Amino acid sequence: VQLVESGGGLVQSGGSLRLSCTASGTISSINAMGWYRQAPGKERELVASITAGGRTNYADSMKGRFTISRDNAERAVYLQMDSLNSEDTAVYYCKTLYTVIMGGFVRNLAVWGQGTLVTVSS
Repeated sequence: VQLVESGGGLVQSGGSLRLSCTASGTISSINAMGWYRQAPGKERELVASITAGGRTNYADSMKGRFTISRDNAERAVYLQMDSLNSEDTAVYYCKTLYTVIMGGFVRNLAVWGQGTLVTVSS
């Protein structure tokens, strides 16, 4: 299973970006999907997550500025980022929890994307 992310880039402070992440491979069902980020010199942190049923969760500093959504048919998750500031500069990673059912065995697994760089200039 692979995750392919896109949508990162350079944006001015106050601007917007939309990140996309699509899963491919052998997947029986996709469970929670989420976005994390890691700024230089800092630990990776949760940005937002969304369950298979559409329930969302946001880090406090992203509430009201970021919106996570998903398209189950496309196996995709999106992150709309508005009112960006320099503190949002980071590599953004997509993470997906999924289930594989094979030969009567159920496996619950997780996979990370390769990351996409978001740079916000002041």
